[in-house]
Amino acid sequence: MTACSPRRPSVTDVSSPDPTDAAVIPRSRVWSWALWDWGSAAFNAVVTTFVFSTYLASGLFVDPAIVAAAGDDDRNPDLVAALAANASLVGVALMIAGIVIAVLAPVLGQRSDGSGRRKLWLGINTFVVVLSMAAMFFVEAAPGYLVLGATLLAVGNVFFEFAGVNYNAMLVQVSTRKTMGRVSGFGWGMGYVGGIALLILLLVLFIQNFGAEGTGGVLGITTDNGLNIRVAVVASAIWFGLFAIPVLVRVPEIEAQSRRVRVGFFRSYAVLWKTLTSLWHGNRQVLLFLLASAVFRDGLAGVFTFGAIIAQQVFGFSSTEVLYFAVAANLIAGISTIASGRLDDRFGPKNLILFSLVGLVVTGTAVLFIGSAQGGFWVAGLILCAFVGPVQAASRSFLARITPAGREGEIFGLYATTGRAVSFLAPGLFALFVGVTGDTRLGILGIVLVLLAGLFLMLPVKAKQAAID
Repeated sequence: MTACSPRRPSVTDVSSPDPTDAAVIPRSRVWSWALWDWGSAAFNAVVTTFVFSTYLASGLFVDPAIVAAAGDDDRNPDLVAALAANASLVGVALMIAGIVIAVLAPVLGQRSDGSGRRKLWLGINTFVVVLSMAAMFFVEAAPGYLVLGATLLAVGNVFFEFAGVNYNAMLVQVSTRKTMGRVSGFGWGMGYVGGIALLILLLVLFIQNFGAEGTGGVLGITTDNGLNIRVAVVASAIWFGLFAIPVLVRVPEIEAQSRRVRVGFFRSYAVLWKTLTSLWHGNRQVLLFLLASAVFRDGLAGVFTFGAIIAQQVFGFSSTEVLYFAVAANLIAGISTIASGRLDDRFGPKNLILFSLVGLVVTGTAVLFIGSAQGGFWVAGLILCAFVGPVQAASRSFLARITPAGREGEIFGLYATTGRAVSFLAPGLFALFVGVTGDTRLGILGIVLVLLAGLFLMLPVKAKQAAID
């Protein structure tokens, strides 16, 4: 989930993507587009970050004999090793998903532009994500279901990124160059608000214990075999499906005359290479930024994806406590993103990106030395979240400033596809450090290394605009 301030776009100046800004776009169209971001919190917050991924990494998927032998000793070596193995498996699944995204996402995004059928592919990919979420109901809390759960998590991630390519490309259909930041920020803000609303709803209905032992939520659903968690994920799938409908109904498709000539699948890679070559010769700063942002945004994704797993396995957070932290994390990220807007304008987006990345690296490293007290993780975790939003918002601002006039749609489309082009790095390094050391806490080192690499790649990038041939 991305983050930005939930500012309301003005009806009078939200216009068509044509440079003449001749046609006014109704506010309802912007809302319809942004509601997909609101609904997408069902996958980002619930599945990838705070509920399903931590469910898979919990002791419910450890051999019962190991759990029984450990008793109340959470630091039992066999139990710790088994939990680390589960977390590593989740990391490997996401790494494989990232490789698939890296190979296919740029070309699929390009081909959806060429066919002029963004809404169709947005709908198809979103449907597959919703279907994978619904199928998570069958992942019972037993070791034998761990591979199924990790597979569904990976499939959901792949098609969620494919859907995001088309969704982000549609930004030019609900905004102009003058309003793109405002409308995009509104969508980011809707994502955070939607995440908070859904997490609170799930806590009340399915997860928080309100009295009867072995039940969750006011509906009193049993926790046996993780049923309350599985039902919560199904409810999230319905949430996503419903809020994905407006963009498919209200936002018009791109006009036929603006569609590119379609080429074959493998030829699409040649077209992609030509675009990258043009960027290298005509506007290298854009290409360097795309590379740097692809790396550090993968690190940001790692913070959210594995932060909850670390909270649960290292700091002893319960599923309910993880969700309390999730609500606070989304709130802090939203507030910090709003506040960072003035810093962006005053000091420049690059300086804000660098400052926030340094903050993420320092705070992430600090997690290694704060012991196992939950209070320490609350402080460090919320500080981390405070830096995430500004990086995301300033990245979009930076790219908008260095993109040549008339090429915004193409460059932002490439930005969307490269966002996960190296998305195997953080999951892969997390899995590597956990697998080698047997300690889930040390997985944070993999995420910190990715953020540090993105920081170094960002240093030489200049806010310089040039024409593209």
